[in-house]
Amino acid sequence: MKLFIKENDLHLRYLFSISRHTYYSQQNVVLKLQDHGMTGYGEATTNPYYNITIANLMETFRQMADRLKNYHFENPDKLWDDFSDFLDINPFALAALNNASWDLYGKMIGKNVGDLIDLEGQSPARTSYTLGIDDREMMLQKMQELPWPVYKIKLGTPDDVELIRFLKSQTTAIFRVDANCAWSVEETLENAIQLKTLDVEFLEQPLPKNDPRQKECFEQSVLPLMADESCCVEADVEKCFGHFDGINIKLLKCGGLTPAIRMVKKARSLGLKLMVGCMTETTIGISAAAQLLPFVDFADLDGPLLLAEDIAAGLEYNFGQITMSDNPGLGIIYMDKEGYLL
Repeated sequence: MKLFIKENDLHLRYLFSISRHTYYSQQNVVLKLQDHGMTGYGEATTNPYYNITIANLMETFRQMADRLKNYHFENPDKLWDDFSDFLDINPFALAALNNASWDLYGKMIGKNVGDLIDLEGQSPARTSYTLGIDDREMMLQKMQELPWPVYKIKLGTPDDVELIRFLKSQTTAIFRVDANCAWSVEETLENAIQLKTLDVEFLEQPLPKNDPRQKECFEQSVLPLMADESCCVEADVEKCFGHFDGINIKLLKCGGLTPAIRMVKKARSLGLKLMVGCMTETTIGISAAAQLLPFVDFADLDGPLLLAEDIAAGLEYNFGQITMSDNPGLGIIYMDKEGYLL
């Protein structure tokens, strides 16, 4: 097998801020996996919180490329098992490789990846559209420029509740709140009481990861709590039981679609609510995550909508609904085929 990679620095539609970081653009690496004349695509973004950089992505991909030279590809699950030692080294790189292998495998056998997932499905969840932290007038402008049925609001400001109150007065859309670890237990419990009166649906990761009072917060909160930073890999799912109402599965955190499917099964067995989320990814990364839409309760797969320009096609957004290609593999059409390394 052959692996090729290409670095990109993608412009954002707007400056994007969360409680701990402001993004001016999004760097990513697109991976192209080839075997027997066929190609699968994957993607990994950089992320300062998880210490994922272009430099360590490129180094990890070079190590993978060396191992792939004489590798006999059978299916994506076996490839993930054979490369699972990279999970602790760079889960984002492993996810890109695993997702590309799903795309490749589907093309090889002539089937769409969604048809290969052994889970009982339902109507696909609608995706939210994320409003990064900004002044209230700018956040309102973003909301008005893209009317949407569900908004995810990033918080972590001195005026969080009043900001939601202002935005909610301008729309009938559903609101979900993501504090990205910025609140204390006391802030979470008090904010939850006020935000519930504003019909906020749930709070995502209000406390820092491994906060010793997480269970106490979960037991007292009047709004459901969803784990994000506290749920990265498969082993975290069971740890979240009794501490959160649900989990947000992101393929880049857990190492790809293969472990994500197992996380869905485990979470369902525990009675946890499920969300599939993303980083600021292009259609390449989102096409893999979107395969989970029929199997989750909530979705936050708005990555391409946050970019000034996408570099791939294969998905359509229509007022929260994502329509996926039914072509073999992930249905990705990559629009820049030059400049690869390795």
